[in-house]
Amino acid sequence: MLMPLELMAPGETGVIEQVQGQPEWIGRMAELGIRHGNRVQVLSPGSPCLLLVGDCRLCLRVDECARILVRLGH
Repeated sequence: MLMPLELMAPGETGVIEQVQGQPEWIGRMAELGIRHGNRVQVLSPGSPCLLLVGDCRLCLRVDECARILVRLGH
């Protein structure tokens, strides 16, 4: 089941399945590691949301997290 990243709880991990939005924004997210197939963990939910993507920590606004769909637990 896919769910928006914004709904993940602290400590949950998932695999990014889809990034929605304008091509420029999708490209920027890909540069930061937010792209299909990458694992993501929520460290601190909210706005901003603190994420662990690979070895990097990343903060995104809640509206940005809503456009990233993940599959939990993979």
